Amino acid sequence: MQEEMKMIYLAVPLVCLIPAIVAGLFGRKIGRIGAHTVTILGVGLAFFLSCYVYMDVMDGNTFNGTVYVWGISGGFPFEVGFLIDSLTASMMVIVTFVSWMVHIYTIGYMHDDPGYQRFFSYISLFTFSMLMLVMSNNFLQLFFGWEAVGLVSYLLIGFWYTRDTAIYANLKAFLVNRVGDFGFLIGIAAIYATFGSVDYSAVFASAPSLVDETIEIIPGTSWNMMTFICIMLFIGAMGKSAQVPLHVWLPDSMEGPTPISALIHAATMVTAGIFMVARTSPLFELSETALSVVLVIGALTAFFMALLGLVQNDIKRVVAYSTLSQLGYMTVALGASGYAVAIFHLGTHAFFKALLFLGAGSVIIAMHHEQDMRKMGGLRKLMPWTYATAVIGSLALAGIPPFAGFFSKDLIIESVHASTIPGSGFAYVAVLAGVAITAFYSFRLLFMTFHGKPRMDEHTLHHVKESPWVVVVPLVLLAIPSVLAGFMFMEPMAFSNYFEGVIYVSEEHDVLGAIGSIYEGKTGFSLVMAFMLHGMVALPFWLAVGGILLAWLFYIKKPELPGKVVDSVKPLYNVLVNKYGFDDFNQTVFANGTVKIGKFMSEYGDRRLIDGFFVNGTARVVEAFSRFLKPLQSGLVYQYAFAMILGLLGLMTWFLRVAQG
Repeated sequence: MQEEMKMIYLAVPLVCLIPAIVAGLFGRKIGRIGAHTVTILGVGLAFFLSCYVYMDVMDGNTFNGTVYVWGISGGFPFEVGFLIDSLTASMMVIVTFVSWMVHIYTIGYMHDDPGYQRFFSYISLFTFSMLMLVMSNNFLQLFFGWEAVGLVSYLLIGFWYTRDTAIYANLKAFLVNRVGDFGFLIGIAAIYATFGSVDYSAVFASAPSLVDETIEIIPGTSWNMMTFICIMLFIGAMGKSAQVPLHVWLPDSMEGPTPISALIHAATMVTAGIFMVARTSPLFELSETALSVVLVIGALTAFFMALLGLVQNDIKRVVAYSTLSQLGYMTVALGASGYAVAIFHLGTHAFFKALLFLGAGSVIIAMHHEQDMRKMGGLRKLMPWTYATAVIGSLALAGIPPFAGFFSKDLIIESVHASTIPGSGFAYVAVLAGVAITAFYSFRLLFMTFHGKPRMDEHTLHHVKESPWVVVVPLVLLAIPSVLAGFMFMEPMAFSNYFEGVIYVSEEHDVLGAIGSIYEGKTGFSLVMAFMLHGMVALPFWLAVGGILLAWLFYIKKPELPGKVVDSVKPLYNVLVNKYGFDDFNQTVFANGTVKIGKFMSEYGDRRLIDGFFVNGTARVVEAFSRFLKPLQSGLVYQYAFAMILGLLGLMTWFLRVAQG
């Protein structure tokens, strides 16, 4: 039976990889229908196999072993291995389901694109890469999946490679992620140097005995080795999961087609960092310093990125900054040792964020690829299915009960409130403020896009209609878990033994245990109802309601108010529009600074020093010496004879002196 399950584990990523190769190499032969058929069937099969694996894991069957050894160097094995437990199985189901919905949706969105087959190949390959990441049982394979999703995201963000903005965006994403990946690689190297292994189980088992190990990064200054490893790993997570200050690539990734925006932002690449920290909880729990860093970085991201969502007019960028903020919430949960809640929010967020991105894409299709919300309005009656699903996604994002986002977001806020880790007070204020801001920009998008009077030109208005079924069906299917996922998974993930033996939390950091004691004796539906009733009298709920009402006042009741507010806080507005100057700073210091250093080295290092001094200087010395010797080469025999006589006389004199001395 275990051998059969091993084959199923292997089949899950392979049924995504093989169609990607077929669509990529033979796309012209099989055509558009062939390309989308083979990839959709492959990812759909991966989803159903993942569901089977999930049910098997829930029955108590787990797996941790090597599938294939593809090389040994210096006694170090390079292995492909799988760790199949509740965390892995949950991620497999989330990744394959969202990816499957995106594949189906792509038929409608990319219908007229000349790169149709290539796009399907890329997104199927992207799914394979993420599956290899989440299924790995060692840090080496984790790094392979990590880099693979980065590479394919580069190809997808720059999919429309004739656009300068797309090329700029994919280079930016690639380079910023290299910064994080460098830290991640150092962390893995430090793990191998410390533990002598990169296998999860071996590392986690040895970690408690090496908690006092130190390292001197700067001579004379000792760091706790566990803190160093965790911070290096988290730097990798900051790049992939777009945490401040390595967040700058994610908004620009909107240059890619909308389906890949949904895939990158909802269930795959950006959640890799959250998954990795949760997977390595046995290490992070041994360093409160590292947890504090994670907590503060997450809080900064959650609050300050939410503010940027307030001033965006591009429908996709509003959702993009929402993703940044929600990733901050997940990171805050990790820092508060609420790893289970972070994964819970990762799951609920995957559904409603994919729903919002694909809903935005549906609007973009109807608006003939117009993305400015100021040129929309009044689409509610023209696009009823898109509108209904957008309402569900917005309510889930805003954290309104009984939608999925309410349960996971409230649990994060409660976890931070119960935490004693340094920085938890600041984080609590940040995530509370983020609730109101999130609700405001979510419904600002909804009201500007679907309500009010139409603001588009007559030609566009005349041709606006609901999207085709291949676009609408994925929206409906994503709306269902956006409503039900909170009900279904709050108790098992947050208050049960769902992650027992998978995620480790020390007793002094057990914030979920403290929250669960409030609802002691309640299970199932009674627990869910008690949590909802408690949430509806708590501050976060009323902050969310206040944000929605404020958006209604600004964009429905008194649409002249936003302009007046902007005029009254123009300096602050400019700061937000300029994204706190991160892009300008990076462009001026790192991009332009690197170019200037390159020009300086080219001028003074290459042209003047190497070419001018060493190469040309050597030639000049030889030339000068040649000019000095040139008069001696007269061609007159008597001069040569006279020189020989003088030379002979000199040698004889020297020999006589040596003989006498």
